[in-house]
Amino acid sequence: MSGPRYSAELVRRALASGAQILTGTTVTEFAEGGSVHLTSRSGIHEINTHAVLIASGARERPRSARLVPGDRPSGIFTTGQLQQWTYLKRLPVGSRAIVIGAEHVSFSAMLTLRHAGVRTIALTTELARHQSIAPFAIAARTLFHVPIWINTRLVGINGRSRVSEVVLEDIVSGKRRSESVDTVVFSGGWIPDNELSRRAGLEIDPGTLGPSTDIGGRTSVSSVYAAGNLLHPVETADVAALRGREVARELVGDLRSGKSNSARDRVALVTEAPLSWVWPNTVHPSQHVVSVLLRTSEFDSRRLVIAHQDGRVVGSSRTARVVPNRSLSISGSFIENIDLHGGPVKLSLEGGRAAPSSTPKSRAG
Repeated sequence: MSGPRYSAELVRRALASGAQILTGTTVTEFAEGGSVHLTSRSGIHEINTHAVLIASGARERPRSARLVPGDRPSGIFTTGQLQQWTYLKRLPVGSRAIVIGAEHVSFSAMLTLRHAGVRTIALTTELARHQSIAPFAIAARTLFHVPIWINTRLVGINGRSRVSEVVLEDIVSGKRRSESVDTVVFSGGWIPDNELSRRAGLEIDPGTLGPSTDIGGRTSVSSVYAAGNLLHPVETADVAALRGREVARELVGDLRSGKSNSARDRVALVTEAPLSWVWPNTVHPSQHVVSVLLRTSEFDSRRLVIAHQDGRVVGSSRTARVVPNRSLSISGSFIENIDLHGGPVKLSLEGGRAAPSSTPKSRAG
């Protein structure tokens, strides 16, 4: 199913459920008592709610956020902008491109460029290997004749009205070279679109940079929930949709029971390098958490994740290959051993055999 068709199907289902979709509308404020202030062309409006679910998603870091020096010509895209130009607006993109990044979405950008009739000279990454699956890399090299340049950093973009060349640096040797292109695509580098969350006063997780939530999407503010790639950038659309469905079930359950949804009375999960973030970021020993998601900033041969709280091991789990820009999934069974009144639970990568869980000091429910 194509992206536009998938989106249209979701819109159809939302309208069929009785939901109203307000486009061209910005949420400007969450007021006390559950009211939400909206601004649109027709003016300022207020909606009174029992619950708010924020699902504003994530976005790719553009060139400005990556601090790439050089000129400011046209021909510079993110993957999302490239896809809109190609598939929705059918605008000309260029003729010779380079993709900055070598994760899942980078290969998608390569295919979009091919669809637009643009030759991709290479995918580049500052890391020692690509971060996608092997078949993607093999297809890029053998079917589409697109190399993957590893240990390569973009250090400059030149051009007057249009991009004419990029300057690349070999991280290992420090040598620089120029490549002639008229199109640059920045892929990946995801960050949650969390402006609304910050404006609402939600506690922000320092690892994901999205709202701190439990498995049910409960935030630090009562009756405010969050879901999707706003929480842990970035997963595919199907994963985001399924997680959103789970959060909706939790939200409905809280509304029907009349209990407060705040995640403040839970224990924080944090990570130690090279692990960069964990989700859920807050948990309660009584919650049934099937799996916990992790991300790493480095390639690592260690595949044993140890969970420890206040100096004692509460659980351990083996994980699959540790690759940056790809989620790791471990069992959430250790959560039932957490002391609700203890400190944060730290997750770290270690070698050796799985460590046995110690008896919890408290099993408060």
